[in-house]
Amino acid sequence: MIAAVLSGLCSGVISGMGIGGGTILIPALSIFLHIEQHSAQGVNLLYFIPTAAVSLWVHIKNKNVNIKLALGIIPFGIFGAIGGSLLAFFLKGTLLKKLFGIFLFVMGLYEILKKDKKIKKDEEK
Repeated sequence: MIAAVLSGLCSGVISGMGIGGGTILIPALSIFLHIEQHSAQGVNLLYFIPTAAVSLWVHIKNKNVNIKLALGIIPFGIFGAIGGSLLAFFLKGTLLKKLFGIFLFVMGLYEILKKDKKIKKDEEK
């Protein structure tokens, strides 16, 4: 029970920082609570709904959302979500876990390289 509470707390803090709580929640559920990958990702999606709703409300309130642009890309997000969920449904849990690990590694590498480019660009100024 403590592992579940700590996973949720850490994931919430990370989400509030804008990083994405799934990067903490999914591995924590899989590793520490021994939840199957499909279920861990499903829990993350349910967790994401209220978090995203609050974030969206705050960003709209602070006028940080281009509504016209958002309305144009929402259908593609819905299409991608449906396609991704269908793909995940047909993949074995072990393969899904490996693909998620690769995704996290690639995104981490991307963030490191992006940060290095930003630092070099700031140093040139």
